[in-house]
Amino acid sequence: MALKDYYEFFAPTKVMFSEGISEDAGEVAETLGGTCAMILTDKGVMEAGLVEPVKDSLEGSSLEFAGVYSDIPVNSEVAICNEIAELGREKGVDTLVSVGGGSVIDTAKGVNILLGVGGDLLEDWQGTYLVPEPLKKHIAIPTTAGTGAEVSVGAVIKHSPDNQKISFNSRFIIPDVAMLDPVLTRSMPPRLTAATGVDALTHAVESYSSLDHCSPSDALSFYAIKMILEYLPRAFEDGNDMEARGYMLIAASFGGTALSTTASIGACHAMAHAAGGLCSVPHGIANAIILPVVMEFNLEHCPDRYADLAPAVGVKTSGLSEIDAARKVIERITEFIADFGLPRTLKEAGADPSFAERLTDEAMGDAQMFSNPHEAESEEIQELFEKLLS
Repeated sequence: MALKDYYEFFAPTKVMFSEGISEDAGEVAETLGGTCAMILTDKGVMEAGLVEPVKDSLEGSSLEFAGVYSDIPVNSEVAICNEIAELGREKGVDTLVSVGGGSVIDTAKGVNILLGVGGDLLEDWQGTYLVPEPLKKHIAIPTTAGTGAEVSVGAVIKHSPDNQKISFNSRFIIPDVAMLDPVLTRSMPPRLTAATGVDALTHAVESYSSLDHCSPSDALSFYAIKMILEYLPRAFEDGNDMEARGYMLIAASFGGTALSTTASIGACHAMAHAAGGLCSVPHGIANAIILPVVMEFNLEHCPDRYADLAPAVGVKTSGLSEIDAARKVIERITEFIADFGLPRTLKEAGADPSFAERLTDEAMGDAQMFSNPHEAESEEIQELFEKLLS
């Protein structure tokens, strides 16, 4: 394996892990030096009672508590970020506490940009490395184990008028603290557990095969894949298995750090972003559908990278050629995903079969496409979409 001539590894988030640690959110907020905190969440998390311990802790801290915003939709919205930021300015909020999945945490990142440097999200800040300076404080408390948004450099936020998912990438939007509390993931139903877990798997697999991979991302990705193959089936079968829930949270955060290090990870994520924006296919479901197809598509261009993953996925490759070992890895990952009973095609997931060309255009312009191991042509990606929409 060739040594990279140059890479940067930047992982500034303080990660805290323990059952029940979300109850210490107030104390953690005090250490960050803020004066006024607001909780961002969604209705499902509120109704599940997961916000109460965090709220109680913040109300008992020395910070002023500005309240809870709980109307964040399943897919983050630019308009919602603007609405929350206006409320935050009125109340003098300087500490955001996001309690939820990737949509909630990414919304908090968008709000933080607006509170920290102002401007217009779409006109001024979409893209990579445009945010110029540190923002307000942000504590991220994930309630799903998948996106790794609590440690990642990016945010993906939907702009509904155009049905686009807009990417924002900056080291300044990475949360200051990630509090990993497996208790908060216990209420996830099996299907959501599987979908978010496969999202974490996709982060790790694509980070490992990305042209931008480096030694730290390799290490994080490899271990994340190993944990997910071992513990996701357990979490899927028994939501009260706290060991499995804990390892899945750790794996998701490893995957999030890996993808932040590689920045651009691959065609699967580019295609999944397009499917989510134009067809409202949930991100984890889209990744579960697309990953095996993209791995087959990339096979001849990175057989060494896929073959390297054999020990992580429990495949014996003694006596096999490199490309045959890589095929075994792809088969194992494909079977692993299939066992959860998720949709197998984008059409089955609700995508419109007539959207292949529009999906292709969106995917080809997505930054995640740039470091795919196979430099894909538009016609090739459209063929993959047409296959997945048939």
